Amino acid sequence: MELNKYIDHTLLKATATERDIIDLCNEAKKHKFFSVCINSCYIPLAKQLLKGTSVKICTVVGFPLGATATDTKVFEAKQAIEAGAHEIDMVINIGFLKSKNYVEVFKDISDVKRAIGKTTLKVILEISELSKNDIVKACEICLDAKADFVKTSTGFSKSGATLTAVKIMKKIVKNRLKIKASGGIGDLDTAQKYIDIGVNRIGTSKGIAIVTEQMSEA
Repeated sequence: MELNKYIDHTLLKATATERDIIDLCNEAKKHKFFSVCINSCYIPLAKQLLKGTSVKICTVVGFPLGATATDTKVFEAKQAIEAGAHEIDMVINIGFLKSKNYVEVFKDISDVKRAIGKTTLKVILEISELSKNDIVKACEICLDAKADFVKTSTGFSKSGATLTAVKIMKKIVKNRLKIKASGGIGDLDTAQKYIDIGVNRIGTSKGIAIVTEQMSEA
């Protein structure tokens, strides 16, 4: 299995420097990761560094809280694509979801998706803040809003991905949406467990350690 093709090589810390992004992109090229996942200010730099490679550029919208206005998320997403992003990871409006204001949650996602067209949209649920019923409802809304992926976590909340939550997500979306697991996935065994239950992408800052461990076991 080409585990590297599952990995979004991620660096979203506010303290990330230009040098850090250069290193991230060079690592992604070396290991042929699916993408780099970065904050949008660094898209032009990544575009320059990754030109002529298969590595995609993924960026985040409404990050990490999800509480920005929908129009702001739409603007962020469109600007990111114009700058060179290939995929958008947007944070769901957690407060609206927990308020059971499902109409606004749907509008938030569908407006972004409509604005970016065929560009891949991943919706971050932030499962550490949600009940099982919240996760189910969020997945149903993402289906209705025509998102492409549901994603577990930002990596900036209390905890990250769990196998239990991903199984719930998979039960709802089946093969109609893809799943990205992120947050706390740092070794080969953990990554493999997520892939085995149907995850299509893994967001991690530990991608090199994971693929190095896989190569050592080959």
